[in-house]
Amino acid sequence: MDFFYNRADDVVDEVLDGWSRLAPTARSARASGVRVIVDRDWSRDHVAVLSGGGAGHEPAHAGFVGRGMLAAAIAGDLFTSPSVAAVLAGIRATCGPAGCLLVIKNYTGDRLNFGLAAERARREGYRVRSVIVADDIALAGTDQPRGLAGTVLVHKIAGHVAADGADLDTVADTAQRVCDGLCSIGLALSSATLPGHAIDPRAPELGLGIHNEPGVSAVAPRDAAEAMALALEPLLAAADARFGADVPMVVLLNNMGSCSTQEMGVLLDALLSRLPAARVARLITPAPVMTSLNMHGFSVTLLPAHDDFIEALASPVAAIGWPGMHIPHAVETFEPELDTREPARTGRRDAAREDAIRAVVDALIDARDELDALDAKTGDGDTGATFAAGARAVAAALDAGVLASGDDAGLAEGIGDILARDMGGSAGVLLSILATATGAGLNEGRDWAAALAVGVERMRHYGGAAPGDRTLLDALMPAIDALADNGDLTAAAAAARAGADATARMTEAHAGRAAQVRADALTGVTDPGAEAIARIWAVLAQA
Repeated sequence: MDFFYNRADDVVDEVLDGWSRLAPTARSARASGVRVIVDRDWSRDHVAVLSGGGAGHEPAHAGFVGRGMLAAAIAGDLFTSPSVAAVLAGIRATCGPAGCLLVIKNYTGDRLNFGLAAERARREGYRVRSVIVADDIALAGTDQPRGLAGTVLVHKIAGHVAADGADLDTVADTAQRVCDGLCSIGLALSSATLPGHAIDPRAPELGLGIHNEPGVSAVAPRDAAEAMALALEPLLAAADARFGADVPMVVLLNNMGSCSTQEMGVLLDALLSRLPAARVARLITPAPVMTSLNMHGFSVTLLPAHDDFIEALASPVAAIGWPGMHIPHAVETFEPELDTREPARTGRRDAAREDAIRAVVDALIDARDELDALDAKTGDGDTGATFAAGARAVAAALDAGVLASGDDAGLAEGIGDILARDMGGSAGVLLSILATATGAGLNEGRDWAAALAVGVERMRHYGGAAPGDRTLLDALMPAIDALADNGDLTAAAAAARAGADATARMTEAHAGRAAQVRADALTGVTDPGAEAIARIWAVLAQA
């Protein structure tokens, strides 16, 4: 399967049922043959604002039914206008003495079916007015520009005015002012795919509608910034010609279906970077509000930021599809407090210890290629490089005289700081946790074995590994146990070597990248982290 659908013929009803399980709505019974979604708390004392059209644009229009927006939405099949009977049923379900307003997108099917339903409703005694949303500016010079995502702003503003108790003429006249102010354009990298149909991608296009019709021109943006520039150039030109170049705007960035959250964030940054800050009075939270199934594209809508429009757009609603509105502002930055390049801890030094540490450093640098080769059999081949990087950083600290080699706790904590900063990889973080927690244990008066045991416990807490998981713990923990038993580094080194060798007989890993490797690839291969730990203990025992 390519999409999460069941039967193609059931998609629309299942989508509406899904919304109805969360929204404050009721929907017409399936057996009725029409799809009408109404605000279940609607009062006929107010003007009812209704809208609708073909399905496939979710959350439009069912997601905008609820207090403060639509009293009802009428849905047809995918990209197909609802029938006259369906629209008339929506009017009958919500329209009272105050009358109703039909918000119609500028498509022939919608205009005809909603229009005839309005005439029949008037014949039945209902008071009905309508507005046509034609916010698309891509089709220059046409008498019938299409209705796009700006329709949702009409829903919100007209719905607010109606909920506030205004009469039908006031609601309709306000809605018409919104329609007159809207400018929208869309850009998509690919077309939509109807349920049950094969994927048929198109090249990027500018000036698309919401019914999978081709755009007015092919484009080839190199990145998101260029795509946004291609959309904004004609959009701003149209808005400036209509209202002037200094009018503040409400801006809507609409996801046409399949842009990821990350893509929308990048597009938002590109949008606000290109629009002068003084022109953006408010911004609707970027979201899919008027989609075209899974079309991989976006649209931008501009509307003059009149005070009454902003008040209406800011008012709370019960409709679950409305994303909200914000006042954009410049990015605020601060200077974070970061570690300095040199370890902060210095103190008493011990020449003999420093000789032992240098021996460990040299052994790890010499073992780089062998450890990398071991890691390449089960991982990404960088264990040797990672341990060598940590070793060189410790050597540099010794050379600079900033490692407190003669102070147990200071030595452990200093090594922890160095590894966190310079070793890299998961091993660097884990060993830094080990050293840092060991230093804390030494500061509390524990001996080295007990303090190392504390460090291992913290490693296990954060790293999630356990003995037998085929990690460096399989060499480290036996060595610490042996050290705790008799304080003998030679015994600890022997235990570490036995633990590392045992990992070659472990055919299942439970941590790290080796956990994704099949058993036959693990057989006979020593875990590289455990091998590195065994070599460290061996050098310490010799020193």
